[in-house]
Parts: sequence; structure tokens; C-alpha cells
Amino acid sequence: MSRTERRLLSDTPAVRAAAAKRRNLVLAIAVAVPAILILVAIVLFNNRQVQSASVAPEISALKVGVKAPEFSVSTTSGLFDLAKSGHKPTLVEVFATWCPHCQRETAVLDKIAAKYGSTINLVAVAGSERDITQNGPETQADVIAFADQFKVTYPIAFDPNLDVAHKYLGTGFPTVVLVGSDGIVQSIRDGEIPQADLASALDAAIAGKKPDPKMGSKA
Repeated sequence: MSRTERRLLSDTPAVRAAAAKRRNLVLAIAVAVPAILILVAIVLFNNRQVQSASVAPEISALKVGVKAPEFSVSTTSGLFDLAKSGHKPTLVEVFATWCPHCQRETAVLDKIAAKYGSTINLVAVAGSERDITQNGPETQADVIAFADQFKVTYPIAFDPNLDVAHKYLGTGFPTVVLVGSDGIVQSIRDGEIPQADLASALDAAIAGKKPDPKMGSKA
């Protein structure tokens, strides 16, 4: 077959239609692949940014008189690292956004934060795998919404691995632990705590004395 004949055969309507289909397919693939890659990147980014707590914590074995377990969390006021607490008494609260006792305790802790200011450290860390509705996993957005709804003025943190809860949670929410300026656990109490009991324990710790190990609880 001559070159001219080959050119004539390659210029038939059927050949032109097949070539057009191939070009359209290549174009569709070229458009689709970047779109898929972008979609995957968005999903991965969102999963990385919006973590959720999914493992229920167990009751810790924490006791008064032991070295407080170290932890660091990102709070609404920046990073808090217990190892860098500035040799000040530290109140650690483990709470649940869905817990009504925790919700009411925010007003008490707001007053404590206002009264003692920079003479103490105060940090509250979410310790439940369930969100405020108890129908889904806890997320950072839930904790921020909790802080806004209950007008929390002290540092509050989302802990996706529930590390602090595993180390500090007592028999119920909220659990409040007073760590002395020497890093030793001085008091532990669960449930709603009156401002006077918290203040009494803090005053003793600040003065270098031993506070009530139960923060005034009769239980």
C-alpha cells in the first residue's frame, strides 16, 4: 500500500471519530485525576484537623502523696505543660462536656481563676469520649463550644487520646486534683466542689502547708 493510500485510509470518518474519542478520553482523565487528588487531600486534611476522642478512659490509680503524672495539652490559652508549671500549685480538672455537674462547676472555677490569678495554675481537660449530646464522639469543636456556652475564662483543653483522663480521672466527672508546687499530688475530689473548699485547699498549698487530701469532702 502506498503512502497516499495510507493517508486516505487514515482520513475516513470512522478513523476521525475514533481519534476524537481517544482525545476526549485523555482530556477527561487529565481533568479527573487532579480533582480526585484534591478531594483526597481535603479529606485527609479534615481528618487531621478534626480529631475525636473515641476510647473511654478508665478510673486512674492516682493517689495523694505521689508524683503527679506529667502531661502537656493545647488549651484555649496556649500550651500547658505540667513539667513547666513554674513551681506553683496547679488545679487539674478532668471534665465531660455532657456532665451537668461539670457544667455548673465552670462558674465556680471562673471565680477561683479570678481570685487567684497567676499565683496558681488552673487547667481543665476534657476526659470523655462522648460529645455534649452523648450521641457522637467528642471533638475539639465540642470543647470550644462548651467553653463559649458556659463562659469559661480559665484554660480548657481537648485531649483526643484522653491521656490526662487516664492519668487523673477519679470515680466520676468532674475530678479535680490539686498538685503542689513540688509536683506532688496533695488533694483529689470528684463531683461538684464548693468554692470555699477549693479556696481552702489552695490557700494551704500556697502557704506551704498540707491541704485537706479530700478538699473538704466527707466521703
